Amino acid sequence: MGALPTLTAEEKARYEWQIWVPDFGEVGQRRLKDSSVLISRCGGLGSLVAYELAAAGVGRLVLAHAGNIKPSDLNRQLLMTHAALGTSRIESVRRRLLDLNPHLEIVAIGRNVGPENAQALVSEADLVVDCAPLFQERFALNQAVVFQNKPMVECAMFELHAQITTIFPGKTPCLNCLYPEDPPNWKRQFPVFGAVSGSVGCMAAMEAIKILSGFGEPLTGTLLTYDLRNFQFRRLKIQRKMDCQVCATHTSESRMQ
Repeated sequence: MGALPTLTAEEKARYEWQIWVPDFGEVGQRRLKDSSVLISRCGGLGSLVAYELAAAGVGRLVLAHAGNIKPSDLNRQLLMTHAALGTSRIESVRRRLLDLNPHLEIVAIGRNVGPENAQALVSEADLVVDCAPLFQERFALNQAVVFQNKPMVECAMFELHAQITTIFPGKTPCLNCLYPEDPPNWKRQFPVFGAVSGSVGCMAAMEAIKILSGFGEPLTGTLLTYDLRNFQFRRLKIQRKMDCQVCATHTSESRMQ
């Protein structure tokens, strides 16, 4: 690894209050500046992840989100605006993030992640945050991070429920360990409050910041679930499946090489 980038006087002033956090400090801030993160979808979940990582000073964001802004996006997709209805979601995301932090490098991709582009997109980043609603996208990302041995923060929500875990390939369960098949009852449209998706999005951003800067304890081998209807939180221990068709197979192949 090369030397970490230095912070300008303006960056030191911008990030001063988080640099005061014990175990993070200026070295942690320099690590964030040197890092790149792929966020799959910048909707209700991903918009908060992207915003908080941009605010925290992650140097490079690779953002994948297709389509144009619809009225139904606006209750939760906080990087979209009423004035931009009918225009590109990813362009709204790019514009709003640069308004917040013009020092960012943003790679804005107006397509969703799928089997055809997941490997290439994951190769652009040090860490992935999966905010995609569809399992086809999530499985493609999972396969790519396992193949490339990169960490992924996996988060999801439904109604007032949310969950989050962190995947370190070869060390923790992967997404396919938890969901061997696409859940048959899962639909693209589902009940959602922006405050719920935003809550787990902020947690995912903090998890990414911890991993990239090297402090705190990530949610490895643990699935955090919560229900904001009654504010019940649970930490569930999860284990790898030794017959997983993704991580077990790839780990075995890697050992043979």
